[in-house]
Amino acid sequence: MKPIVLEIIRKALESLKEQWGLEGVPDIDVEIPKNEEMGDLATTAAMGLAKTLKRPPGKIAEEIVEAIKNPPIPPLSKGGEGGVDVFESIEIAGPGFINFKFSKDFFYSELGRLLKEGHSSLSADTGKGRRVQVEFVSANPTGPLHIGHGRGAAVGHALCNLLTAAGFEVRREFYINDAGVQVRLLGESVFARYLQLLGLDAPFPDDGYKGDYVESVAEEIIKRVGDEYLNKAFEDCGEFFTNVAYKNMLADIAKDLKDFGVVFDRWQSEKELYEKGKVQDSLITLRQKDLLYEKDEAQWFRSTTFGDDKDRVVVKRDGEYTYFASDIAYHKDKLDRGFDTIINIWGADHHGYIPRIRSVLEAFGLPKEKFRVILIQMVTLLRNGEPVQMSKRAGEFITLREVVDEVGADIAKFIFLTRRADSHLDFDLETAKEQSAENPVFYVQYAFARISSIFRQAEEKTVKSYELRVKSEEGETSLSALKEDEEISLIKKLLQYPMVFEGAAVSFEPHRITYYLQELAGMFHSYYNKHRVISDDAGLTNARLGLCRAVQLVLEEGLKVLGVSAPERM
Repeated sequence: MKPIVLEIIRKALESLKEQWGLEGVPDIDVEIPKNEEMGDLATTAAMGLAKTLKRPPGKIAEEIVEAIKNPPIPPLSKGGEGGVDVFESIEIAGPGFINFKFSKDFFYSELGRLLKEGHSSLSADTGKGRRVQVEFVSANPTGPLHIGHGRGAAVGHALCNLLTAAGFEVRREFYINDAGVQVRLLGESVFARYLQLLGLDAPFPDDGYKGDYVESVAEEIIKRVGDEYLNKAFEDCGEFFTNVAYKNMLADIAKDLKDFGVVFDRWQSEKELYEKGKVQDSLITLRQKDLLYEKDEAQWFRSTTFGDDKDRVVVKRDGEYTYFASDIAYHKDKLDRGFDTIINIWGADHHGYIPRIRSVLEAFGLPKEKFRVILIQMVTLLRNGEPVQMSKRAGEFITLREVVDEVGADIAKFIFLTRRADSHLDFDLETAKEQSAENPVFYVQYAFARISSIFRQAEEKTVKSYELRVKSEEGETSLSALKEDEEISLIKKLLQYPMVFEGAAVSFEPHRITYYLQELAGMFHSYYNKHRVISDDAGLTNARLGLCRAVQLVLEEGLKVLGVSAPERM
């Protein structure tokens, strides 16, 4: 719908620009009105021109509408033959909104096009092959993933799917913090458990990791080397214990993510950045740009030059690099690999880190609008409305593995995507397992499965019904039999999907797809409960099967973006 309205407005503005003294046609905004009574689509083009033309937007809107109607813009059609009347009405509202209401013939034509073109008609090539790097999860390899990591994984995975479908070349990356104090502390924790399991009364680190997984790693080491390190100090064998521990944890993280349906193109090791000299090289580059200086025997990055609230230490007075130094190297490496846009998905507690990373990227030449951080808010895990107790495996939190084992990957992903990433989320395990309208993913998947069941019934009833369904998929069915208000509303909702998709891709907000799918599923269930799809009226059956197929196509497309399956039976 949107491309047609944009083209009609553009032609109207082209016919008026000389009269108005404009050199070119400005960008046009078209949106779905919040109040359905205002029309199917609306534009603020007149209001946007008011300042330039120094005229009331209402008067400008009148001239735009007049240019569209008189002489009329030639009918546009991508579906039926010979063209159709596109609009039922074009009206001006408020301070200068232009509201468009489409004709039923236009809806039938566009529904026919959707059925004929299928999935290819549901997304737009907004990316044009531009390269995007998305870094997400990036959990410290010091323990299993918790549900907060799971939400970040679901958001990152869906965002990558969304951008890929929108024509971007997407790279999915996990940054491994394997060179810091926390990884060493994991090694110390495993070493202490190792000694304890072998009968020594060894002290456990004050800030050590206490989950059952630490003991599991220690048991594995005993199976491998026995008591070889029983009488040694950690300083003598710490590298061995640390490497075994974090690699074990990283393998668990990768398996949990794979079972969750999330995979990465690249796992970037922090330690590797040091080994390849990239940390040192990045600081040399900053020094050459006069963006590094010494103070109090430490080395500082001039991040205030790019809007940060204070300069940041990159090398401490004892010569040790800060975490920030390796982050500089990693983000420079992203730029060196030629990405047009860089997206980081972080926990909400990393909010204060955004200005310093943005300053790094600007220092290396990336415009600030090409860097985006999506913050993931906390998840509260509930059971029948009550907070869930802590995990024995993790010791401090509920693991993603435990949640997926209980409710399934599809349900977990969908629920993680039911709200904006930066909004707090309550996740009730019992609600997630219900097969009812209270469970959002069941409600959507059941709509797809219900339509599959309708098609099976059509095949069983008569060969003719099956042939009609095939024809509907080819866009040959007569859809004008769809006259019920609920049918027109469903068609309108289906034709809105490309706009919802485009808005989600441009704003990096995959949850918009989730909202849409819930609304579409709700509309379909209500329609199904009120109207019979298969009847003795062959023409009506044919048209309704076509409508059902279109709903199924859009549900399948949206679920694919979210990384959620579309089952034919439930």
